[in-house]
Amino acid sequence: MSSSTRSLVHGNEFKARARRTQGWGILLLAAAGLLWIWFAVLLVTPYEQSGGGSPCPALLTSEYVHHDDCVEERDWPGLVALLGGSLPFAVVGAALYTSGSAAHRTADYLAEVTRLDSAGA
Repeated sequence: MSSSTRSLVHGNEFKARARRTQGWGILLLAAAGLLWIWFAVLLVTPYEQSGGGSPCPALLTSEYVHHDDCVEERDWPGLVALLGGSLPFAVVGAALYTSGSAAHRTADYLAEVTRLDSAGA
């Protein structure tokens, strides 16, 4: 196997790993996005008290002029925990996608430099 063939095979394997890393990053970012959407839905949709109580307005559209029972029913710490739980997915997903993109671009650059060096020789 010649040197250029080995470097081509290695470059293709490197690009495949970079694409897999990007894919994992996109998957984790999508999971974070779904958690953000769920959080937003919980903020903007009206809800009812458990046990068939009176309806409560959406948290985002109300100014807390509703009953104290409604305030207690929609759990703010739970909503904040949902939002906080999405942060690891977003941070790790962004890091994986960025590193995969950088690796892919580096592989393309090195392949082009190698091609230009071999054409000039």
